[in-house]
Amino acid sequence: MSADVRPLFEPITLGPLSLGNRIVMAPMTRNFSPDGVPTEDVVRYYQRRAESGVGLIITEGTTIGHKAANGYPHVPAIHGEAALAGWKKVVDAVHAVGGKIAPQLWHVGNVRRLGTEPDGDVPGYGPMEKRKDGKLIVHGMTQQDIDEVVQAFAQAARDAKAIGFDAVEIHGAHGYLVDQFFWEGCNQRDDAYGGSLEKRGRFAVEVIRAVREAVGPDFPVIFRFSQWKQQDYTARLAPTPELLEQFLKPLSEAGVDIFHCSQRRFWEPEFEGSNLNLAGWTRKITGKPCITVGSVGLDSEFLEYMVKTDKVAQTANIDDLLVRLAADEFDLVAVGRALIVDPAWADKVREGRFADILPFSRDALKTLA
Repeated sequence: MSADVRPLFEPITLGPLSLGNRIVMAPMTRNFSPDGVPTEDVVRYYQRRAESGVGLIITEGTTIGHKAANGYPHVPAIHGEAALAGWKKVVDAVHAVGGKIAPQLWHVGNVRRLGTEPDGDVPGYGPMEKRKDGKLIVHGMTQQDIDEVVQAFAQAARDAKAIGFDAVEIHGAHGYLVDQFFWEGCNQRDDAYGGSLEKRGRFAVEVIRAVREAVGPDFPVIFRFSQWKQQDYTARLAPTPELLEQFLKPLSEAGVDIFHCSQRRFWEPEFEGSNLNLAGWTRKITGKPCITVGSVGLDSEFLEYMVKTDKVAQTANIDDLLVRLAADEFDLVAVGRALIVDPAWADKVREGRFADILPFSRDALKTLA
């Protein structure tokens, strides 16, 4: 590495959120919370990253209090006495070592499958009904369903603030519920939530407004979005800067403080004719602080590790990232797999110990190191 790492470790204040540096731990599902309750291992997992120099931790996706919110085994919830008590221990442990932490509020939508915990009889919920072999596998959401989910997001944010989290992130990316409403392919509703890009964004706007009302004007609200989704890695929600502006402006005006802009590879330009990545364009359009993310510090992207593989991701040069950060293309940098495998990643980068950074393989997902 030849670029100056100091910009990565400069403090920053974003409204009421003051961070010791620009490093964010990206939200990454770990499946180590039986019955939705974070364990002592989860507490130590997050605390280790905070004490090793991560400025802001965004937790793995936490399911809101709706019967169809969950899609996977052993993911944490952000509702119910036991789960909230577990998260309170995480928050206190992170704060004890000087860190900041935000939960990612999550509803998986139509990704949910019958048989999934906690109630296997509950189908997925989504913008449109879906049946297979005569069986309902996705419930098309009614207005009442929409209102209930919006309020569940709001309650999760309210509870998160009450137990001491420093911010909240709404998961609006990667083909989950909020994102499902954005896409014309899976949202062909003929009511106020379907049709134009503006109408398809209405559900997200209502969620953001409800969360903002629940936490008040001075509590940071982060919104994560992506151009791609897990069902189609080449998809583009907004293929031009003009459409991206049309997409982002209502979300910004609804109450988003910080945009978390998910890319597969942070270094890829978002549109022809400009070197700006997705976070750079989002910052330019909205004027809001932005987090960049996507294969930071590793030589291969995370999608390659979503299937069984023996491949190992080696440490990659972050000079381009540092140059972009120093040029104010974005404000914060989210690090994913590199922080799963190496809790001391931030310290090692700050101290120039690049040769000591651990490579990533799927084996790292088997434990909470």
